[in-house]
Amino acid sequence: MILFTCNQKTSGPALLHPCTKAGKALTDAGYDYEIKTADGYRILPWTRGGGARDEVKELSGQENVPILVLDDGEVISGSGTIADWAKANPAS
Repeated sequence: MILFTCNQKTSGPALLHPCTKAGKALTDAGYDYEIKTADGYRILPWTRGGGARDEVKELSGQENVPILVLDDGEVISGSGTIADWAKANPAS
């Protein structure tokens, strides 16, 4: 399982930062996951591109993070969707 995030990874307040919200939800649900960071910032689009950001676009069809790639290849985009998935599918 891979969580693609911005450079802030999962630090910061979960209420304010989408990548933190997704990471906290996965941790709370008992998952271990790899983090891959995508350079660039949403409000500065010229800073985006290359590296993991291209991988995010290839996997999800868009450049925004966070996205979660499950072990079976399924891609879940967006912090709220990732958090909902984690709550509905706790690790066994």
